[in-house]
Amino acid sequence: MGHLVNLLQLQTTLFFSNSPTCSSIALKPHTFEYLKANVLTSKCKAFGGGEMDALPHLQTLRKFPREELVAKVVLVRFDSTLLLREQGEDHRFQPSALFTIKYLHQSGAKVVLVSDWSVKTNPRLFVAQSVAEFLSSLLEYKVVPVQCISQNVVSKREGFEKGEILLLENLSEFRGEVANCSKFSQALSSGVDIFVNDYFSRSHKILASTCGVARFCYANLAGFHFEESLSQLRRTTESNTKPHVAIIGGGNLFDKAAALHSLASRCDGLVFVGMMSFQIMHALGLPVPLNLVEHGVLKEALDVVQVAHIRNVQILYPKDFWCKNDHLPKQLEIFPAHRILDGWVPVDIGPASFVEMKSMLSRCKKVTWIGPVKFRTSNCTKGASELAQMLNQLSQSNCNITVVGNKACEAMVKELNSTFNFTMIKDASVVWEFLKGRKLPGVMALDRAYPFDIDWSDAYSDPAQPLVVDIGSGNGMFLLGMAKTRKDLNFLGLEINKKVSRTWKFCILFAYSYPLLLTVLQLFSACKTLPGFCSLVWDKKWVLHHNKCYFNIPIHYF
Repeated sequence: MGHLVNLLQLQTTLFFSNSPTCSSIALKPHTFEYLKANVLTSKCKAFGGGEMDALPHLQTLRKFPREELVAKVVLVRFDSTLLLREQGEDHRFQPSALFTIKYLHQSGAKVVLVSDWSVKTNPRLFVAQSVAEFLSSLLEYKVVPVQCISQNVVSKREGFEKGEILLLENLSEFRGEVANCSKFSQALSSGVDIFVNDYFSRSHKILASTCGVARFCYANLAGFHFEESLSQLRRTTESNTKPHVAIIGGGNLFDKAAALHSLASRCDGLVFVGMMSFQIMHALGLPVPLNLVEHGVLKEALDVVQVAHIRNVQILYPKDFWCKNDHLPKQLEIFPAHRILDGWVPVDIGPASFVEMKSMLSRCKKVTWIGPVKFRTSNCTKGASELAQMLNQLSQSNCNITVVGNKACEAMVKELNSTFNFTMIKDASVVWEFLKGRKLPGVMALDRAYPFDIDWSDAYSDPAQPLVVDIGSGNGMFLLGMAKTRKDLNFLGLEINKKVSRTWKFCILFAYSYPLLLTVLQLFSACKTLPGFCSLVWDKKWVLHHNKCYFNIPIHYF
């Protein structure tokens, strides 16, 4: 049992047993084809590749048993940029974030809210009292600010007795938040039973309120907004719809090179509409003014071009630009991309570029726009508006449109028709980090969910019988012996040692890249759907029960 950490690409073996006779069945995701018997035999294909590791199946508030929320203290990390917006701003993402809090309160949970905010979010909201009043008007439940992080946490109980929702202090006032300080995380989660993360826009950051607190709560769940945003990220990166074109804006190619490689491997075309277009043009050997070329990124740009060439991915860059001259501030001129005169600086994409772009996009079934149409000397361009109009029209013709980033989303909302037929992800940083192949800390901190739907009546002839799960079942002989002597129980075994499991031909292999303990927690979420589930036996000595690890509660030996 010493292999609890740093175990990669594990082969975890599970034994199912409930009668003295052995036979086998084939297991498939979401269904069982079976013979009623005591041991199930098969190999189950797990999700392969780093992408599924980066976006694992999570325990969500939607699927968490509602009765388990009653009288529990639930800490909700909400996104202040969603809930504390001023009136008149886009509130498209607000309903799911509000529903998380309302759902918990209506389920009988004792809700504690925590977030960070500043005058940039809403100039009228700075002190906790004004934030609490604003949230009260949104939620239609009374929200009370409390001083619990820097003071005694016991003061929470007074608000709970009145059935109020509590709001903790502004996290931006504490250094321990961005440092993911363990002591601060423990103080933040003191007295908390369940943690619900609804702060997806910073899931690429390691914060005490998104990662640190998860170590001190027995259940860590994704809220409704977090779950919805994660699903959008999954759909954005899926490559099952063809042709798929990525429109890439912004700059800093050096930092995003790995993400561009990923896009080149997923998409059928890359369209560059920002400062990165000059780096691609430079890599293709086209003349580009030196002041527009990023220093030290030629190798990365050449690699992106090479990957696209190998996969036969079309690269499109602007053929002309609107340019301005500092000596003629009121005058704009159109120049071909490869003939920009000295003293003139690009500020927007030219008309010929949009004609070519429209021709390419008209054949697409899926378009992902990530990054702004922005150049160094321009913050807002007409090109963004024209691109938004073009994508808006495509969305009406059954083209799957995804828009990533604040500037891109704002441009789409301004050009929005009466119908809303595209997906928006406001924070581009999360998507860029994921495309780089990096795991998102805020996602990885949450509890895992079992990736398959199990019909336990297919596994056991009498699922209502008590279930005993043996963690570390070895070659399975213990389970076989128990199945013969205790026919009133169902048995399930989990073994991490592949060599040991090979000696027993009746087994199911699950390939996971998670440590054993995470696999056990996944298994726990599946076992809770079994009518006869009672406990998990850890090495026949300790019990894992109700999502808590009791390593000091001995149980009887069989």
